[in-house]
Amino acid sequence: MPKLPQTDLVVSNVCFGGNVFGWTADQDLSFKLLDYFIDHAGNFIDTADVYSSWKEGNSGGESETIIGNYIKARGNRDQLVIATKVAMLESRKGLGRANIIAACHDSLKRLQTDHIDIYYAHSDDTETPLEETLEAFDSLVRAGKVKHIAASNYSYERLSQALEISAENNFARYIALQNRYSLVAREPYESDGARSVVDFNLAGLPYSTLGSGFLSGKYRSGETVDSQRAQGVTNNYATEANFELLQRLEKVAQEYQVSNTAVALEWLRRQRGVTVPLASGRTIEQLEALLQRVDLSDEAVAFIAG
Repeated sequence: MPKLPQTDLVVSNVCFGGNVFGWTADQDLSFKLLDYFIDHAGNFIDTADVYSSWKEGNSGGESETIIGNYIKARGNRDQLVIATKVAMLESRKGLGRANIIAACHDSLKRLQTDHIDIYYAHSDDTETPLEETLEAFDSLVRAGKVKHIAASNYSYERLSQALEISAENNFARYIALQNRYSLVAREPYESDGARSVVDFNLAGLPYSTLGSGFLSGKYRSGETVDSQRAQGVTNNYATEANFELLQRLEKVAQEYQVSNTAVALEWLRRQRGVTVPLASGRTIEQLEALLQRVDLSDEAVAFIAG
């Protein structure tokens, strides 16, 4: 199990993305998924206050609420590393000081815990001074409500500025970067995000690692898939080049007798700047696939990428 740089956090080889909780997985199913994940050596769970506000009838915080109810029911908070985020929920938008403090208190209440292990700036807020944002995060760390802070959807330049400000003011510093990265979305992570992780000694925790499910293999050219994400996947990833990549991925998966998902995630782990990939599943079968491990040869890694 990897240890995140600059922390005492030892985490599982995959982080369970909680965007499905309260969206495609109700509370009963979410509990089953979490039980399976933890029973199979998982301990790292990622969520955000904005999850899953996009579902009709939701207002945000549904994922955190389900995780909080799960922690209370199972009594296993100390076994878990929980990350959540602030900045993108419409009612708690941005990275101003007052908003960060209020959003953290909201998240702590929903999660039914006294601390957040990793608290992310979910997206860069160029309208708020970095000093204000980092001072707010620092106050939460000093109060013991947050153990570590991290950045999501930040560029190299903005991360560099933020880390300089933390150093100059003795503020808590970002310890991780969570940006989009997968076999079908390699930029700007490979030219910008990976450089951030390596140069600044951060944990690289990429999201959307399966291309919204495209790399699982359930999408086929010209076929319709019954999924909440299907339209987005079709618009973003259904290209001739990506279907050719998918064929290479499937060939390797068949050779190693594992799932496409396992191969796609292992390919990521072998890339510069990746510490632990995030992935989500809304069925036990999907979760089983993403928890598989495979020892890919260098030749297989190169072949997949083409």
